Amino acid sequence: MDSISNTQLENTLLSSRLKLALVFIFLLTLLLLVRIYNLQVVHHEYYQEESLGNQMRTLPIIPSRGKIFDRNGQILATNKLTYQLTLTPEKVGNISKTLIGLEKQGFIDQEDILLYYKNRKRFRKFHNIPVKLNLSEQQVAKFLVSNQFPGVDIEPYFHRVYPHNASSVHALGYVSRMSKKDKALYDKRNYSGTLFVGKVGIEKQYESLLHGQTGLKQIERNVSGRVIDTQIITPAIAGQNLYLSLDLDMQKKAEELLKGKRGAIVAIDTRNGEVLALVSTPIYNPNWFVNGISHANYNSLQSSSDIPQLNRTVQGLYPPASTIKPMVALAGLEQGTIDNQSSVFDRGYYQLPGVKRKFHNWDRNGHGRVNVTDAIARSNDVFFYDLANKMGIDNLHNGLNLFNFGQKTGIDIPGEQGGILPSKSWKKINKNEPWYKGETLNTGIGQGFMTSSPLQLAVATAALANKGQLLKPILLKNTQLLGQSITEVKKAVGRQIPIHDIKNWETVIDGMRQVIYSPKGTARRLNNKLGYTLAGKTGTAQVFGLDAEEAYIAEKLAENLRDHALFTGFAPIENPQIAIAVVVENAGSGSSKAAPLARQVLDVYFNKHLDNELAQ
Repeated sequence: MDSISNTQLENTLLSSRLKLALVFIFLLTLLLLVRIYNLQVVHHEYYQEESLGNQMRTLPIIPSRGKIFDRNGQILATNKLTYQLTLTPEKVGNISKTLIGLEKQGFIDQEDILLYYKNRKRFRKFHNIPVKLNLSEQQVAKFLVSNQFPGVDIEPYFHRVYPHNASSVHALGYVSRMSKKDKALYDKRNYSGTLFVGKVGIEKQYESLLHGQTGLKQIERNVSGRVIDTQIITPAIAGQNLYLSLDLDMQKKAEELLKGKRGAIVAIDTRNGEVLALVSTPIYNPNWFVNGISHANYNSLQSSSDIPQLNRTVQGLYPPASTIKPMVALAGLEQGTIDNQSSVFDRGYYQLPGVKRKFHNWDRNGHGRVNVTDAIARSNDVFFYDLANKMGIDNLHNGLNLFNFGQKTGIDIPGEQGGILPSKSWKKINKNEPWYKGETLNTGIGQGFMTSSPLQLAVATAALANKGQLLKPILLKNTQLLGQSITEVKKAVGRQIPIHDIKNWETVIDGMRQVIYSPKGTARRLNNKLGYTLAGKTGTAQVFGLDAEEAYIAEKLAENLRDHALFTGFAPIENPQIAIAVVVENAGSGSSKAAPLARQVLDVYFNKHLDNELAQ
């Protein structure tokens, strides 16, 4: 009996062991199958490439970036063939030791080493990873003569160059090294191997056009690592060339006039919205950013109180001051609050009924009896205080809203700000306060809460010039694929401002004409050997609030508290072609500090047109 029970126990134990062994074998087999599936199916491409070892590699072909030109074909951004120092991790035994050796030889510095470690995650170990860009000829020669670093090579690449340095930087923008944020934005396949992308301006706005399409090549190496064959799998497609509407001569003239000042000049074509000049000062050199800006240059930009990187044309928001008086007058005429014979007697100030406070005219002596055209020509505040009070803030807001104040223009560069067109609801939301009548008066002369960018003023002035066509400004004029003809960019159709009586337009434009041609016009000094007809409006924007009876004396105020100088205008009056807006920060009088700058920029435009006509 004991023998039988032992046999049964042994059989049971053996059976359990066999079952356990079978389960163990099954699990190992399953694990093996999963591993085989993972190797041969899931990661098939990766391990196929790895299995080729040093023999075959598939690498990206980076396309040549498109060039940028002005409207006349002058180059604004191009590419220059130069050289970079690269390191291939799989061919380097000790990367840390190699980098230290390169530093000791003077080929790289600590910044380059830190940047290498930062960028290496973007590349596979068989990729040639850039360590130093834009090498000088001396550095290339020195490296080739004394190359002691296996896996480190010199390779050619195209380096972005802005030949006019700082000129037009706020319109063009610049390219710089790709960041993690950039990498997430762009297609991984098309940007494989790409080092630079547009960061601001046109370079960023039209990145997809400028970049082109990345190609693929297969290289074959021998056992020593030398490339013995290269096959193009997919050729790269170069980025498109862009032709901007900007006139480089006008750009440089505007930059020259604003040198040493903070300000902006914008000029647009009143017929189609093409931007002819877009200048913000101070300017800075975009070439600094291409290969990574130095600490010295970066600190100079960041520490400057003038904020050079601020694009004042679209991001600078200023009280528009008297430059909006023609639009206010047009709204009053169209709504029937006034007609072209309406007048006000100016004693030098205006008072609301039952209110002691005086709202002073800029000329405290007063202008006497003024009608609407006189008020525009002489920039009379009292007339517009009275008009704003009669209209009320709701009608005033609606009239100015027709010109798109308080909204973005939609220009094709990033970062535009919309400004403020105040209303009762705006103040309730933003200040949690009721609206006061005195604030209506201030809005009527472009002060108080109202702000606008220079571009918005130029667009609104163009709408006055062409009698109601509110254009969408655009910088891109033409595109061109490599080896193909130039293609014109289609312009957006402008919105028509619903002003029904043509006489209202004519009354307001006549007032702007008298700004230049009347003996009492605020910009009459511009009418000196003027070779074209010009309509305009001066403005002086108060930055610092004074007491009601306190006189403005610039010399007693710090510079940053002094008035801004503004001018808007268009020409020729009979057949408008160009509208312009000028803002000079803390410069004082618009008639003496901004208007002359506009005249000189317009002279460049019309002199060029005259030369073209004579040449035909």
